[in-house]
Amino acid sequence: MKKTNIIYWTFTGLLTALCLLGSFLDVTRSADAVALITHLGYPLYFVTFIGVVRLLGIIAILIPGYPKIKEWAYAGLFFDMAGALYSHLAVSDPTNVFAPALIGVILVSGSYNYQKRGK
Repeated sequence: MKKTNIIYWTFTGLLTALCLLGSFLDVTRSADAVALITHLGYPLYFVTFIGVVRLLGIIAILIPGYPKIKEWAYAGLFFDMAGALYSHLAVSDPTNVFAPALIGVILVSGSYNYQKRGK
């Protein structure tokens, strides 16, 4: 049980850091976030929306209880990361550009799986 908990919190901590950084850049409409979202072909308003929703997903995962909300939050974060990965691949971005999205998919999957094992 202790090993499962450590692995869960490692995945979840790294996922939280990745999502908080991305959300901060998105919500503040940093030049890099705006350039990336327009490069992928999405409208400018999407950058703020996805930043806020990603932040809410992380909050839902970290708050104890509310198992149904957690399920939806994990699903949303997975779709966010998988969609970002697919978008980068669709525009033929190099590996160093789509690597954070790939890492995000791995972190969401790991956090979710170890959260389930810990019950």
